[in-house]
Amino acid sequence: MEKAEFKLLNRIQTPQDLRKLQVDELPQVCDELRRDIIEEVAVNPGHLASSLGVAEITVALHYVYNTPEDRIVWDVGHQAYGHKILTGRKEQFCTNRKLGGIKPFPSPEESEYDTFACGHASNSVSAALGMAVAAELKGEKKRHVVAVIGDGALSGGLAFEGLNNVSSSPNDLLIILNDNDMSIDRAVGGMQKYLLNLSTNECYNAFKFKANRWLNRHGLMNDDRKKGLIRLTNAMKSAISHQQNIFDGMNIQYFGPFNGHDVKELVRILSQLKEMSGPKLLHLHTQKGHGYAPAEKDVTIWHAPGKFNPDTGERIVDNDPTKPQKYQDVFGHTLLELAQQNPKIVGVTPAMPSGCSMNIMMKEMPERTFDVGIAEGHAVTFSGGMAKDGLLPFCNIYSAFAQRAFDNIIHDVALLNLNVVFCFDRAGLVGEDGPTHHGAFDLAALRPVPNLTICSPLDEHELRRLMYTAQLPNKGPFVIRYPRGGGELQDWRCPLEEIEVGTGRKLHEGKDVAVLSIGPIGNNVTRAIEQLSTDNCQLSIAHYDMRFLKPLDEKILEEVGRNFKRIITVENGVKQGGLGSAVLEWMNDHGYTPRVQRLGLPDHFVEHGTVKELQHIVGIDEEGIKKAILEK
Repeated sequence: MEKAEFKLLNRIQTPQDLRKLQVDELPQVCDELRRDIIEEVAVNPGHLASSLGVAEITVALHYVYNTPEDRIVWDVGHQAYGHKILTGRKEQFCTNRKLGGIKPFPSPEESEYDTFACGHASNSVSAALGMAVAAELKGEKKRHVVAVIGDGALSGGLAFEGLNNVSSSPNDLLIILNDNDMSIDRAVGGMQKYLLNLSTNECYNAFKFKANRWLNRHGLMNDDRKKGLIRLTNAMKSAISHQQNIFDGMNIQYFGPFNGHDVKELVRILSQLKEMSGPKLLHLHTQKGHGYAPAEKDVTIWHAPGKFNPDTGERIVDNDPTKPQKYQDVFGHTLLELAQQNPKIVGVTPAMPSGCSMNIMMKEMPERTFDVGIAEGHAVTFSGGMAKDGLLPFCNIYSAFAQRAFDNIIHDVALLNLNVVFCFDRAGLVGEDGPTHHGAFDLAALRPVPNLTICSPLDEHELRRLMYTAQLPNKGPFVIRYPRGGGELQDWRCPLEEIEVGTGRKLHEGKDVAVLSIGPIGNNVTRAIEQLSTDNCQLSIAHYDMRFLKPLDEKILEEVGRNFKRIITVENGVKQGGLGSAVLEWMNDHGYTPRVQRLGLPDHFVEHGTVKELQHIVGIDEEGIKKAILEK
């Protein structure tokens, strides 16, 4: 693909410029928008297939609606690259996800066109309904609000809570259901099967458009008549099609499904829906990765493909055999190994089988692995139900997404002391995906919860051993957290041996300063101490790998409290409430008074950049740890 010339796109700085074009020019705008996204993401990796799939929806929305006065609320944000380009960020798009560049997902802090934070799925309907109600109460009658939600996000419980409220609150909200049969992996569940079979006759849609517009124009469509008409048309449609429509049944007028890649038809439909009162749902069929053949063929890989050649579609993959395996791959292989030995083990993931590498076990044991869709709370309670009746679930959730299951962890697992192993992938700073995806809060949030064991491995060997330990009898709810990406060891395989719960280990002898770390961030401590040694530092530095946040290794803490006046704690999570806080509490409770310096994430959201850049900014890289050790 040669570097494209964007004859129309270069004329668009804001949606106001887009609206000056003729409708017949919009297909070319969509083509140019796709080419721009492909060329930029090829050299500056990001989320590709989702944004390609909604090019026509994006262009039609900004063409029909008076943004930013009208509100478009995107769900997740993987699909919003075209939106960013059309709303004044075309020249800055090359900085997407880079330190100091534009944000990886829409954010009101960045642009007035970004109406809400959308890094986690399923929140668009609730947020958009709130905006629609606010417009009504403030007398802003002309403001339109649109929520764009994918079929994968519709499996989330929050989306159904929002739909339930939409059906009972006076509003003119438009919900666009972007139905592409995908989230990141293939979408699953009953709702997905339902959408695949849901259809409405085109003549019926046309009649419904015209009838509704005529009734509104003549002032005949009050709330009572509207509900009565919806019930009547629902009954007629069900009788003719032998099919019930869940959205019509909730008093949300349903239209579709339509081709989501026909931009001129979308403009026509949206223009008609814009004039309709009451809540509406427009069902659009799209293809994830549409317009770029490699992405169309393998949408899971091309969700976020890394660097690639835009002409050939050849991905530029680093296949260096000397590089360590990713932590998630070690998890996936170890889980299969454990499951082959222990028939009680089952795997649970909320829509991330390839991302967390549970697909390794899924391939070999499909009957013992469960992808429950984008539904983290359900994943936890579902695991609790299986554990209650004798199975041993390994429930793998990205740390940031596990925040949405906090109550389920407490109420449905910890309260009953059930044997569920929580494996929190992407813990700590994750890099370019930014604050919505950093696994910053798991340690601090879960530390006060009774019955939980909470740990983090220093390396891949420790991960395997902690997984083995967690599946032994009567361990109760067991949390293992580990970071995104590559580990430390070339040879990650090791014997599976038990680690005594609540025990750490001394990695380096010393008598002046004690550094206590938890998890793989301890490798930065090791490197910092080695660098100080080569720099002829006169300080004698002890290093302890705590392993467990709960229960703490009290023998180590007693040794450190008795022998050291200076303690430094290091963790890849928020400082408030984490390891450093736990150490301070223990020292105070046991009458020790050392000076404790805590290194970790600050009390503000950390933006996006590479992991190395962000670790340096917050002071938990080798340089930051060396600086802390050398402070008087």
